[in-house]
Amino acid sequence: MSTFKLSSASKIDVTRNTVNSYPSIWGDQFLTYDEKKDIVMGNQLVEDLKREVSEELLVIRATDESIQHMKLIELIDVVQRLGIAYHFENKIEEALQYIYVTYRDHGVGINHLQSISLWFRILRQQGFNVSSEIFKSYLNEDGHSKESLCSDIQGMLALYEAAYMRVEGEVVLNSALEFTKIHLGIISNDPHCDSSIRTQIKQVLNQPLRKRLPRLEAVHFIPFYEQQASHNEVLLTLAKLDFNMLQSMHRNELSKVCKWWKDLDFQKKLPYVRDRLIEGYFWILGIYFEPQYSSLRIFLIKSCMWLVVIDDTYDNYGTYEELEIFTQAVERWSICYSDTLPDTLPEYMKIIFQELVNIYQEMDDRLAKEGKSYHIQHIKEMFKEYTRCLLVEAKWLKVGYTPSLKEYMTNSLVTVGYAIMIAKSYVGRDTMVTNDTFKWVASYPPLVKATCLILRLMDDISTHKEEQERPHIPSSIECYQKETGASEHEACEYFLNQVEDAWKIINQESLRPTSIPFHLIMPAINLARVCDVLYKGNDGYKHAGEEVISYIKTLLVHPLAL
Repeated sequence: MSTFKLSSASKIDVTRNTVNSYPSIWGDQFLTYDEKKDIVMGNQLVEDLKREVSEELLVIRATDESIQHMKLIELIDVVQRLGIAYHFENKIEEALQYIYVTYRDHGVGINHLQSISLWFRILRQQGFNVSSEIFKSYLNEDGHSKESLCSDIQGMLALYEAAYMRVEGEVVLNSALEFTKIHLGIISNDPHCDSSIRTQIKQVLNQPLRKRLPRLEAVHFIPFYEQQASHNEVLLTLAKLDFNMLQSMHRNELSKVCKWWKDLDFQKKLPYVRDRLIEGYFWILGIYFEPQYSSLRIFLIKSCMWLVVIDDTYDNYGTYEELEIFTQAVERWSICYSDTLPDTLPEYMKIIFQELVNIYQEMDDRLAKEGKSYHIQHIKEMFKEYTRCLLVEAKWLKVGYTPSLKEYMTNSLVTVGYAIMIAKSYVGRDTMVTNDTFKWVASYPPLVKATCLILRLMDDISTHKEEQERPHIPSSIECYQKETGASEHEACEYFLNQVEDAWKIINQESLRPTSIPFHLIMPAINLARVCDVLYKGNDGYKHAGEEVISYIKTLLVHPLAL
């Protein structure tokens, strides 16, 4: 804990306590960018390889045989896991639409656990509401999975992955998940089992496909796929080239953002703010990695870093009286308002407000040319609600109030910031995004609420001990303990179950017909996935450990060997 003195606009010294923010571990590593010639030259080769893959998808799609349709499902799975599915979205959609209409809830006529599990997972991932009843034949009369499945390791792995597509009330998938977790866990610890199989099992038990970020899955799956004797050389080459080309684009974007952040000179102007720009960009990369979202990624990282600035100001640095004035300033937000900010607003808050206006104005100017200024207007209104709810928490801290769990969760589903991040992920997108899209997000429908809940609870579980070492409002853990008398361990277990229930809601809300176009659901799903990467165990955003550091280096530093 440190003490800072900062002169306010009234020239009265304000003494405040603030947490030491660890400096960025990355230094200026990403400040410069050098485009590699081989990346530029690879563009044409990628286009040629894409044509070959497209033709293969069409050839398999043209057949009427169920065995060939299963091969198509397997090909789509590989394409998705290699991280190149975005090149073939329309063809994949058409193929799965055809397979869904043809087979509905009966599988592809192949009574093989691994195949039927893959068929189910791929269709559910794409939003097709196929029935989990197809797994009933793998259950005993008492509703539990048959012990005979234990000898089929690949079948159990596929069933385990499929079970994570479950929705509320799907008893058969709950049973399958419990069964496969237990028996795969036993196999993973069996020294007589093949070491590569044990490694594969441990990886999926730690994080199922449903919770993996596509970009991280690609870099994990590419070398695994390469080792398979049956691998498709065209797919493999395309995946490697595409990965490296995207990595180069991401490095270029990050270089621009690093220069912007460095020019702000917050180390001197706002020393209490966490410098987590690189970790923040990794977060944004989790939402969108595709090339068409380059300008949107830059807007997202800039505006979302401002959520960090605002959060640190309300949570850690500003006095309640200052925060009241700042909240009022945000409420009266207009293009020219930054020129007439109240004299009572401290200088450091004027800096924050001015840059906030600049970020949104820059995007608004671009959107105005496309007739999309209303996108930014919706974001501003959500930002106002965000600061109002942060002020509620500041008041709780000021008066020493412990909210009920319901009060805490209602308010923190806003202050966790995920709803506004989902809304921001739609800014500037195509005609799929309308006024109603933003209104949908702002109403906190089940999908948005579930995603916010996952971040709130996983964040609280991993950070509440550290936060309670300083003046801070109680987290969900403390609120639950006070209301129920539960131990810390019991509270964490309760909320981990809540997280799993939230994933069931995400799965349910992803099934067609969806409230919004299916492609607009993906940012919310990816934001939930980021939580599973950064907050499983420790706060990987604030204190990036070896695992998170390796993820960032893998995606942004080390290209794949061709």
